[in-house]
Amino acid sequence: MLEIKNLNVYYGAIHALKGINLKVEQKEIVTVLGANGAGKSTLLRAITGLVNVRGGEILFEQKGILKILPHQRVSQGIAMAPEGRGIFPNLTTRENLIVGAYPYRKERSSERTEAIMQRVFQHFPLLNDRLHQRAGNLSGGEQQMLSIGRALMSRPRLLLLDEPSMGLGPILVSEIFKLIPQIRDEGTTILLIEQNAKAALKVAERGYVLDMGAIVYEDAAEQLSNSEAVQAAYLM
Repeated sequence: MLEIKNLNVYYGAIHALKGINLKVEQKEIVTVLGANGAGKSTLLRAITGLVNVRGGEILFEQKGILKILPHQRVSQGIAMAPEGRGIFPNLTTRENLIVGAYPYRKERSSERTEAIMQRVFQHFPLLNDRLHQRAGNLSGGEQQMLSIGRALMSRPRLLLLDEPSMGLGPILVSEIFKLIPQIRDEGTTILLIEQNAKAALKVAERGYVLDMGAIVYEDAAEQLSNSEAVQAAYLM
C-alpha cells in the first residue's frame, strides 16, 4: 500500500532523513521506533506533504504522491493523528470531527458524516458524551481520542499515528493500544510512530528502528522484541 524509496529530507543544512526505504502492506500495522530527534515525525510529515522532500519516492497504492498537495493526499485516503494531538481547542468536539470529514465536503451529505461519526463513537464513546464541549476543555486522553477520531472521519485507507501514547497514563495507553488492532481489523492500514516500543511491538506485525535519520533495524515485531541490541537501546 505504502512504499518509500530512498527518501531524503533536509532542514536547511541538516540531513533529517537519510535514504529511507520502508514498506507497509495493506491491512498491516507497522511501527517505526526511535529516540527523540531520530526523524520519526519528519517521516510522517513527508508522507503527508508537510515537509519538502529533496530526493526519493513515496508511492501510495503504486502511485507517486510527492507532487500532490497535503489536502489532496487526505482525499486519496491518507490521514494522520499528529504528535501533540493538534485539535482545534476553540471548536467543539463535534466541530473537530466534522473538520475531519473534509473529503466529503462536496457531497454535502450530512447523513454520511453522521454515519461516520457514529462509527467513531463505537471506538470512543466518551466523545459522544463530550460532543458539545470545547475541545480545549477535554482531558489529555480525551483530546487524543478526538485526534484519532478526527483522522478516522475521513475514512482513511492508511492511518498515520504519531506518538498516540504521549502524555497519557498507563490505563489510557492500554486502551489506545487495544483500539489500534480493532481499527486495522475494520480495514484500515496503520503506520504507528511510537516511543513506547514495548506497546508498539505488541500490536505491530513489523517494525523499523530509526536512528539519526536512518533505518538501523528492520524485522518482524517479534524478532525486534527479542533482539538484544533493540532491547538494550529501546526496551530497557
